[in-house]
Amino acid sequence: MIKTLVVMLIAITAGAIGDIFLTQGMKSAGDISAMNLRQIVDTVFKALSNWRLIFGTALQAVYFGLWLAVLSWEDLSVALPLQACSYLVVAFLAQWYLGEQVSGVRWAGICLICAGVALVTRSSVIQ
Repeated sequence: MIKTLVVMLIAITAGAIGDIFLTQGMKSAGDISAMNLRQIVDTVFKALSNWRLIFGTALQAVYFGLWLAVLSWEDLSVALPLQACSYLVVAFLAQWYLGEQVSGVRWAGICLICAGVALVTRSSVIQ
């Protein structure tokens, strides 16, 4: 179980940092919901050379590779809830690095999710 926790912590961290870089890259590209088809195509081609999007995608690939590794030895009913810990890491990084406002209600919800993850993880250790 320790192996699973360590690998998932690394995976979650890589995925969360990847999400931060993907968010920055897309914010710099602009709101594609307000673009016409030609502008969206131009934005896609610009995105292919945006270092934040490239780095974020690479970190997401690291996350996915580690996730596949965890699935090779751990029960899905244990591994999948562990992914929910990413909510905590992402909210912290979004507040700290991106300057997003994370309300107390959102933090409370995240803490409830993490408490549920702790129960699931504890139940797999007890068995």
